[in-house]
Amino acid sequence: MEQNIQPQGKNFLKVTGILMIIAGAIAIITSLIAIAGIAFLISIGAGTPFLYVASIFMVLSSAMELVAGILGVKNCARPDKAQSCIVWGAVVAAFCVLGSILTVVGGGSFPVFSLLLGLVLPALYIIGAVKNQQK
Repeated sequence: MEQNIQPQGKNFLKVTGILMIIAGAIAIITSLIAIAGIAFLISIGAGTPFLYVASIFMVLSSAMELVAGILGVKNCARPDKAQSCIVWGAVVAAFCVLGSILTVVGGGSFPVFSLLLGLVLPALYIIGAVKNQQK
């Protein structure tokens, strides 16, 4: 009788994937609201076009988080797909770091708390994907 062995990180990857889907969806909605606010600010002369660049970057970053979450949930029982989840987790983490750099370039202070908080979920997602690779 063949035993159905589940990957070690299946549930870990699934839960973090669901959290990334939720966070990505919320971030897409808030970034679209931000774009509308930026359009208003620029129309009254209070904003800069750099804000558009930052908000478009936020939409892309949010979409990548959403995609990574979907892939994590979809492939949580497939160890052969764990490597692609690791890559997606790294991309989401990289976009978090780049977003913090954009904040500083745009004249803001370095968002240490935001950066750390933004890296927690992708790091947990990567850990789940790595565990998923292990037999």
